[in-house]
Amino acid sequence: MELYEEKLIVAENLEKRLGKSVTIYEQSLTSLGKCTLVLVRTGREKYLVAKGSGPVFDELQGTTEGSCKICPANHANRLVLNSYLPYTKPHANISKRPSIGLGDRLGEATSGHIQALRTTEVFPIFAQQSVRELTLTGRTFEDVIDKAAYAVFQEGYTSGYGADGDHLKKREDIEKALQAGVTMITLDSSDLIDNTIFTMNSQDVDAKYAQVDAQLRLSYEAKYLEQVYTIADQTYTLDAEHLKRDILIYHRALDFIQSIYEQFIATPIRPLDFEVSIDETDTPTDAKSHLFIALELKRRKVAVSTLAPRFIGEFQKGIDYRGDLESFEHDLLAHVGIADQFGYRLSVHSGSDKFSIFPILKKCIKGSFHVKTAGTNWLEAMRLVALKDPSLYRKMHQHALSRFSDARAFYHVTTDVSAIKALKETEGADLVHYLDDDNARQLLHITYGFLLEDTDGDGNTLFKDAFFTLLAKEERLYAQLLEKHIGKHLALLGFAS
Repeated sequence: MELYEEKLIVAENLEKRLGKSVTIYEQSLTSLGKCTLVLVRTGREKYLVAKGSGPVFDELQGTTEGSCKICPANHANRLVLNSYLPYTKPHANISKRPSIGLGDRLGEATSGHIQALRTTEVFPIFAQQSVRELTLTGRTFEDVIDKAAYAVFQEGYTSGYGADGDHLKKREDIEKALQAGVTMITLDSSDLIDNTIFTMNSQDVDAKYAQVDAQLRLSYEAKYLEQVYTIADQTYTLDAEHLKRDILIYHRALDFIQSIYEQFIATPIRPLDFEVSIDETDTPTDAKSHLFIALELKRRKVAVSTLAPRFIGEFQKGIDYRGDLESFEHDLLAHVGIADQFGYRLSVHSGSDKFSIFPILKKCIKGSFHVKTAGTNWLEAMRLVALKDPSLYRKMHQHALSRFSDARAFYHVTTDVSAIKALKETEGADLVHYLDDDNARQLLHITYGFLLEDTDGDGNTLFKDAFFTLLAKEERLYAQLLEKHIGKHLALLGFAS
């Protein structure tokens, strides 16, 4: 770029000041009046370098020598960057573009994500984290958005991105996420969904239903009992048995969704995407239940951007879909019809690596939809470790085995640890093949929090420093691995040109 060629910012000068070798991200080079900005890296740290003068130069925090200021890539400076370069600030997907959630648990994956989707029309949610993920990685919503914003600046990506407070269940967490700047709330009402009803016989359902407030029962029955609806050439009758079950299963969750919508979403200070998640159940969401929920959301004047049903089959972490593909397609078409009828997009959760159903999603959903991925980016980081530091990989893999039973408390998986080839039987060059084995992938996937945060007797993390040092050193390779892996997702989903 011209400004770089004129050597307004010289790597050698920065290296003298920082005392370390410096990498300049040339795509970030930006001119704001009389001030030139660029992002640089030295070791594990990134800095925003400002050269010249003017308001942005003055507002950035950092150390100044002459006309050059070196600024830490921290939260305060991210906010300054957002105010002058709006594309670095997350925003809602107001145009309802096809979208993908790319939860970056490490704060190091967004560069690779950008390289994968730069030529597509997909709307990326680069900053996507749940409270559980934040807890397991020791991060905050602010940190997640900070890392995404700096990566967007680093890559010169100006097409827009979002930030999702994922699977939020509590008002205080929603409030924190919104204060941090998220542009999407994924509301998880699973704690108020009564899963016990799914397995009850009719007599038990009748007894349970009789305990519901009489006025509430009469209200629901007056609206829906034996009502017939035709949607996308399918006819649905809300018969008494099914209606009773849906009321028992979902009515408290619907009350919660409505209250959250009215408190936080209906009159927001900025545009927001609002997703309702009903996928955290033991039983798939059948079409009649989806219809009942959609009717209730409309009646309650709750406008949702996306809704995530619990589809049939197994959506386990980090591996492909398990189930009958024809049955999935038939089930999906019913959900597509209801979503289209009520004017929201479908969302597919645990979408990482579900390669066998991606062509079905592309075929059956003619308009826009949303897919969430997350842990697959962590697994590609572990692939990098296996490729570049076999000794570190062995230690992390062994520790994952020791913590697997603890990690299972957070996830539903069917991992058979005994089927994973023993480390002592695997040569260094073959360690990377663990990332192609379903059982090993799930082992590594669900233990990420322990691998990142567990400490020794002196309180020092076991692997975190070595892991992030390696990621920084090999950031180009990590980006290439992600570009290939996420690129496969995008192509099969029909999101890539």
